Amino acid sequence: MLRFRHLTIAIAAITSVLALTLAAGSGAAMAVPRPFTVIRPACALAQTSGRAHCDMKVIGDAKRRPAATAAPAGYGPADLRSAYVLPSTGGNGQTVAVVDAYGDTTAEADMNAYRQQFGIPTCTTASGCFKKVNQNGVQGSYPTNDQGWSLETQLDLEMVSAICPGCKIILVEASNNLSSSLYAAEDTAARLGATEISNSWGGGESSSETTDDAHFNHPGAAITVSSGDSGYGVEYPAASRYVTSVGGTTLSRATGARGWTETAWSGAGSGCSSYEPKPSWQTDSGCARRTVADVSAVADPKTGVAVYDTNCNIAGQILGMCFKGWGVVGGTSVSAPIAAGVYGLAGNGQSVTYGSFPYGHTTSLFDVTSGSNGSCSPSYLCTARAGFDGPTGLGTPNGTAAF
Repeated sequence: MLRFRHLTIAIAAITSVLALTLAAGSGAAMAVPRPFTVIRPACALAQTSGRAHCDMKVIGDAKRRPAATAAPAGYGPADLRSAYVLPSTGGNGQTVAVVDAYGDTTAEADMNAYRQQFGIPTCTTASGCFKKVNQNGVQGSYPTNDQGWSLETQLDLEMVSAICPGCKIILVEASNNLSSSLYAAEDTAARLGATEISNSWGGGESSSETTDDAHFNHPGAAITVSSGDSGYGVEYPAASRYVTSVGGTTLSRATGARGWTETAWSGAGSGCSSYEPKPSWQTDSGCARRTVADVSAVADPKTGVAVYDTNCNIAGQILGMCFKGWGVVGGTSVSAPIAAGVYGLAGNGQSVTYGSFPYGHTTSLFDVTSGSNGSCSPSYLCTARAGFDGPTGLGTPNGTAAF
């Protein structure tokens, strides 16, 4: 059963006491306010085998009320471009597909509100930049709206927008959280010509996954998958040998030439697959099969990113499923679309061989050498070190040359 563990939502209250009001796009790193704690997943658990659920965790107060920010807080596009040495333009000729479950009725409007806030050109259906389809590739017949999943969708769309402003975007909405529906959506994304496909979902490994791999074996599309938010342990499809598995970091401002520093995020998934054969480009000796992750980017909600989402009614807010307006989010649901966006900027998605490309361009990645997501043996599978490791893979983007 797939289990969604990739979107942890950190929502900061704007109050004078906590002094958390940040100028739009300032991107100052923000710790979760002390009075607020993780209260509950944002999506109901699946009750039957073969279904997926999202493990989104909403930060709220003691009365289970999520708080939204009055203006963008957390990292904005300029911060991410600064941290990862990315250009502010690019991606023309590339199409990034985002695959998620259920419907999001405000997807286009909220994405463009985010883009407008940060000075990114709009991406609309009318202009041909944006396209929303169901899992069969049909426009105008969409799945039931789901507020928890819509927040996931908005994060994905807005991170692609932040990183690759010139990329076209396709949103493929799976009918529900059945794994078969999500796999159908994946195949549709490839069939519609996506050069990059972002997946911020996954679940436990199973003996059937090598058969399921057929849905991720799409030469001509660079496919990114979040590694998970539950710490050490491997999830699927991050374990697939046909994808770029994306781990997570804590990203903070720092003195020095780069102006930023990163450590492995304690929640990022990693490890040695139980079933997937080892790709030829992986040479680590402590795992006889496929090792997760390949690369990484910011994921820690305490150093999270700004997201705009209005697909939230009063009931959704009371239940802690969503916020209405601006909030700060984290999880490897952030890092996967960032990596897809960098592939789009590089313009190389159609020619990469699955997740192999970064392995030949390690000098164009920031090596993350400290931090851990658990206990394991050998230790590099859960502890960052110089060179390749589980939680952060080969490192984070330093420009686009590794993608």
